[in-house]
Amino acid sequence: MAVFVALGAFLMTLAGGWVAQRVTDRRHLVLGFAGGLMLGVVGLDLLPEAIDAAGGAVFGVPAALLLFVGGFLVAHLVERLLAVRQAAHGAGEERVPQVGLTAAAAMVGHSLMDGVALGAAFQVGAGMGAAVALAVITHDFADGFNTYTITSLYGNARRKALIMLFADALAPVVGAATTLLFTLPAELLGCYLGFFGGALLYLAAAEILPEAHHEHPARSTLLCTVAGVGFIWLVVGIAD
Repeated sequence: MAVFVALGAFLMTLAGGWVAQRVTDRRHLVLGFAGGLMLGVVGLDLLPEAIDAAGGAVFGVPAALLLFVGGFLVAHLVERLLAVRQAAHGAGEERVPQVGLTAAAAMVGHSLMDGVALGAAFQVGAGMGAAVALAVITHDFADGFNTYTITSLYGNARRKALIMLFADALAPVVGAATTLLFTLPAELLGCYLGFFGGALLYLAAAEILPEAHHEHPARSTLLCTVAGVGFIWLVVGIAD
């Protein structure tokens, strides 16, 4: 089931890249809704499940929460390192394309872990799998959009941008397929889901939502974000 859903993520990533070549004024609404879905999945489903599964505490703090904070910080650190590299190489025009490819490669790695998280979520249960699937599929649209955009933005040829887009689309399928080969112990699964939740929240709060509101700080964008959270609440309620 996880691999089948990952194929949906594959198609959504390609769709995001296609839209990146034909940007419309409604993109901010799509990103706003995607950010709401991601926020809802983390706060209403992923984190509670991770805390239950991970079990023990470290110095009075649940292990899943520590890894949740760790995932957030790691995602922030990766973004800062890429930003520093971009600033350092900005003056050297011949190296700018390499920065774009590095950033795109990081997104491919992130998409690979999305697939692993998707497979792990289905190991917990169908309800959890469905909620994570919604988040992964919707934010993979943004991943595809950003992968194509950032690769081409730094002067890479269209062919390289398309190659990176295809790699980003294929990554969650590969990640989900690897979970067919093993079953994670409940505690390890809870810890991983906590870490993934932190990274997912960072992407929603620091990347997707600011991008959605950057040029279009409209009420409609905010309503789409709230609708995304509400939809996940509905999914969680039905699943329970």
